[in-house]
Amino acid sequence: MSQKAIALPDGVRLAVSPLSWANDVLEDLGADISLDTCLTDAAEVGYQGVQLGRKFPRDAATLRPLLASHRLDLASGWHSGELAERSVDEEMQAVADHAELLRAVGCKVMVYGEVAMMTPGSPLDAPMSQRLIMPTADVAAYAARLTEFSSRLAGEYGLALAYHHHLMMVAETFDEISNIFDKTGTEVGLLLDTGHAVAAGFDYTQLIERFSDRIVHVHLKDVRKSVMREVRTGDLSFNAGVRSGMFTVPGDGIVDFTPIARFVRNSGYRGWLVVEAEQDPAHAPPRATVARAFDHIGKVFAD
Repeated sequence: MSQKAIALPDGVRLAVSPLSWANDVLEDLGADISLDTCLTDAAEVGYQGVQLGRKFPRDAATLRPLLASHRLDLASGWHSGELAERSVDEEMQAVADHAELLRAVGCKVMVYGEVAMMTPGSPLDAPMSQRLIMPTADVAAYAARLTEFSSRLAGEYGLALAYHHHLMMVAETFDEISNIFDKTGTEVGLLLDTGHAVAAGFDYTQLIERFSDRIVHVHLKDVRKSVMREVRTGDLSFNAGVRSGMFTVPGDGIVDFTPIARFVRNSGYRGWLVVEAEQDPAHAPPRATVARAFDHIGKVFAD
């Protein structure tokens, strides 16, 4: 199936995360796979873009021609934010180089993941039950900082902030996400991640119903139910779940992506859909895996 066969509305594009080739946190996963292999596979399968990963060059003069040589665009890149504990001025200083890189290569969105207020030590290696919860009294001030930061990010770099709800972070559950977004300004955009929603115990369509006008970026991630159950019942860590194959690409798990197609068609969403799976490439050969996902998303939109 070619990219042209996917019936995406104008202004909606399909990208793939490099996590299928090399994990950003567990660096032994995909350590032997080159960036060129990742980009070549992604382009030849039919994807139009990729997200930034740890093996990518971080200067625009190198990154732009590299992506162009594969006829790929950069969809976005992750920023590890700490607004739960630091000021907006401090966050603007921390994000400057990253935001400038994204702007220089034509990105319109920056993914924001809140890494402050996480379990001390190696938080993604801690049991899921040890996740830290933001006190209710702190949420309003946090939301205000997010709003100001988003406004400044847009004003200085032309980037919309895409807030990533994420396991083990302060916005994991539907109630936590809602509590934050009910208090932020509309400057703060939402990244809808299908897999993180399901793994957190709620239906991702709740986010569409509640915050469809705030969604500025979408991660298409699937979940293997049996592995997710083992992680939860055994109180394993996030990283243990990744190593065990809790997450996979669309079509390999229990997530129904039909509501995504309905949302995209009916909402006027314009932006990237990003196929993402944090898996061990030794057990899930990247090219074949992302090709199956490409075909699955194509079928979902065709139907």
